Amino acid sequence: MKKIFISFLLAATALVSLPLSAQSVATAGNTDFAAERSRLTAERATVDKNFDNERAACFKKFAVESCLEDSRRSKRDALDNIKRQEAIINDAERKRRGAAALDRLDEKSAPQRAEDAAKQRDQALKSQATREQRAADHTTGREATAAGEAAKREQFENKQKEHAEHLAKNAKSSAQAPVEQKQFDDKVQKAEAHRADIQKRNAERTKPRSASLPPPP
Repeated sequence: MKKIFISFLLAATALVSLPLSAQSVATAGNTDFAAERSRLTAERATVDKNFDNERAACFKKFAVESCLEDSRRSKRDALDNIKRQEAIINDAERKRRGAAALDRLDEKSAPQRAEDAAKQRDQALKSQATREQRAADHTTGREATAAGEAAKREQFENKQKEHAEHLAKNAKSSAQAPVEQKQFDDKVQKAEAHRADIQKRNAERTKPRSASLPPPP
């Protein structure tokens, strides 16, 4: 009987060390979860069978209660170990299903993401082209404004120059007016004097001659 109890403890100890290996197997990508659950079911059946055998052996011992308590504790530890392995397998299976769902979602959304990326790229290019065109238009507008201001300034300066020339011409004409008037008056006076002289000479030519002296006696 002692050998049976020792073998049961060894089996329980071996089961306690299984979660790490179960975790490494469960997290592997090629894990057969159905096979792992079948293995744990078989281990649980083995634990139950060993517990029944140990329990029967305890009733033949002097310290029955102490033997049964040890047997129950060993069974509880072994079953807890199996539950931990099942939890690890269940968690790994959930993660695998989640990863598979994400992969399917990625496969479905990959074309949409590519289309969105292409749209964003096109929009970025259009925005860049718009900014560059706006900058070019702004530069052209500044140049056109500067050219227009230069033309207006030149036109204003030409008008100012023409106005100054007109004022100078008027001033010159005003300054020359008295001289020209005096020259004109002189010409009129000379013409009048010349006309009076001609009239005088003409009058002298047409004046009748005085009678001749009578002949001497």
